[in-house]
Amino acid sequence: MDLWISTLETILQNLIRPLEWAMLFTVIGGGLYLCFHSKGYPLLKIKTAFGLLLSKEKNKGISRFQALSAVLAATVGLGNISGVAIAIHLGGPGVLVWMWVTAAIGMIIKFYSCTLAVQLREIDAEGDPLGGPMYYMSLGIKKWGKPLAVWFSLAGLFGVLPAFTANQLTLTFMNVVQPDQFIALGDFQWRFIVGIILSIASAFVIFGGLKTIVKVTSSLVPAMVGLYFFIGIYILAVNIEGVIPAFRLIFSEAFNFKTIVTGGFWGLVILGVRRAVFSNESGVGNAPMYHGQSQSKKGTDEGLVAMLGPLLDTVLVCTITGLIVIISGAYLVENLNGIVLTLEAFRRLFFGFGDVLLLLMVFIFGISTLFTYSYYGVKCFGYLTNNRWANYYNYFYIGSIIFSALVTVEVVIGIIDLAFALMCIPNMIAILYLSKHVKKEMRERKWIA
Repeated sequence: MDLWISTLETILQNLIRPLEWAMLFTVIGGGLYLCFHSKGYPLLKIKTAFGLLLSKEKNKGISRFQALSAVLAATVGLGNISGVAIAIHLGGPGVLVWMWVTAAIGMIIKFYSCTLAVQLREIDAEGDPLGGPMYYMSLGIKKWGKPLAVWFSLAGLFGVLPAFTANQLTLTFMNVVQPDQFIALGDFQWRFIVGIILSIASAFVIFGGLKTIVKVTSSLVPAMVGLYFFIGIYILAVNIEGVIPAFRLIFSEAFNFKTIVTGGFWGLVILGVRRAVFSNESGVGNAPMYHGQSQSKKGTDEGLVAMLGPLLDTVLVCTITGLIVIISGAYLVENLNGIVLTLEAFRRLFFGFGDVLLLLMVFIFGISTLFTYSYYGVKCFGYLTNNRWANYYNYFYIGSIIFSALVTVEVVIGIIDLAFALMCIPNMIAILYLSKHVKKEMRERKWIA
């Protein structure tokens, strides 16, 4: 078993290396182009975006608040809590700078992609909107949009599997509860049991479809984000003397001359980009699948709301997590990685039982992520086959939860990074090609000349 997992890790890493450069070029390069293309104007309308978030329109589809809540259910959570710890473990504190840079660029990318998801979408037999990258690719790019849509959807079948979430939830349970001390079944058996429980809990919600998912996530996510934010700010306030030194360390490590000379600088940048893309999914194409179902009539309204995603999940939540991990010093402990590292940081800084509170939040964040990711896979499978068959994907999805609970974190990170890169490339090509549609609407609304 260990040999098989080790071999799989090696294969995944070899496949990711060339693709990560393509992802760096498309996300950062493409995002910078979109910043110039829009003159950075969307970033000036954050106040308007919050106003739109709480307003509704008389149109079929889900509300903008529900769409953003569902997206945040997938991005705010384990990607921000354990993903940041993984980045710091691998690249040091300086990796946070590159996560922030990618998040700022990602806000513009999400503005464009989710605007397109509303501008170029189909209507199903019941009159409900169908939007997402596969639709704006096939509808907006006549000659080669369909192959791009198929490429994106095939990669999406694996990119949206609950591998990382199920794996980290299992590790959290094993690390905090330590069930073997109560019933000595062994590590593998307990992982299998946790996987079964997670799959059953997920099945109850995801087979209810889009409306059930957004109803559950729009109730759970705001409360959990608020609780995490409150505890995080409290920890930082109590340890205020460590905040400024932590920021100094972050910036000094991000531009460490020795690192640049030894050739590790671009590796650090790529690591930051990979973890930021995983954290807020900008450029990957997941968010437009939810925002494309919104009741918004104007694409740019939805784009502004979608832009809040990277601001909240990467700039806010990831920064809080990163500072706590650095101030605690837990990242300096060998063999601590992922959620286990974050749990140790919270335990050290929050009265010795911060890991227990984090366990509660992680499980709610994780369960909500399991719910929302299933819908992405259903959309991809429905596009490749027939929308009437789309829900059959959920059986494959449920089974993958058990697999993910049993393998190592390195394997699941490899699977997600590989699939996200393969989703990111066709999606960014399509966004750049179709960016003229977004600019046209911005001009019609007299946002830019």
